[in-house]
Amino acid sequence: MGQVRVDLNLSLDGYATTTDQTPEDPFGKDWDRLVAAYVATRTMQERVFGRPGKGTTGLDDDYAAAYFEGVGAEIMGAGMFGLHAHPDDPSWQGWWGPNPPFGIPVFVLTHEQRPTLEMEGGTTFHFVQTSIEETLARAKETAGDLDVRIGGGARVVKAYLAAGLVDRLHVGIAPILLGRGERLWEDLREFEQDYEVTSEVAPSGTIHVTFSR
Repeated sequence: MGQVRVDLNLSLDGYATTTDQTPEDPFGKDWDRLVAAYVATRTMQERVFGRPGKGTTGLDDDYAAAYFEGVGAEIMGAGMFGLHAHPDDPSWQGWWGPNPPFGIPVFVLTHEQRPTLEMEGGTTFHFVQTSIEETLARAKETAGDLDVRIGGGARVVKAYLAAGLVDRLHVGIAPILLGRGERLWEDLREFEQDYEVTSEVAPSGTIHVTFSR
């Protein structure tokens, strides 16, 4: 049976979200800062932006490549899919265009009733109104022997961490200070005691910390 995994970008002061979004810039400049090293990797340049052979290699790219390996299903929140920014908009199909980079079934936790959405490249979005435990059980059944990735956003990840449902957590800590947003470690005191913790520092300054059950 596969594991339940999380891979997340954090600021040095522990924030996993940003707060400077505008209608003209729905991600904001702080988000670009937070994920800069990750987006710059060869893996992300090829898989997300369609630029094969471009981007950085090395430790950051190793973790970016591992993000896509061995995953059979994903769980994400309504905010990550963009439903909060596009409420009751039946034409909204996510941030990623017609061919999202997932290539697997994705379960979107939401109160909004939506039909299943099949995209190019093997991505299928299922919009579910079940608990995190019930959704995880369904995702595990779908993934079979492969892993289930809890993709985000931060509140969904925190819910799964607090419930003790995550086997492996990797955080890429960017050397920036955000000062505001959703702090990942809030109410997770002594979380590390149930895990083996390792860390590596990339040339970009990103600290890769992994918690393994």
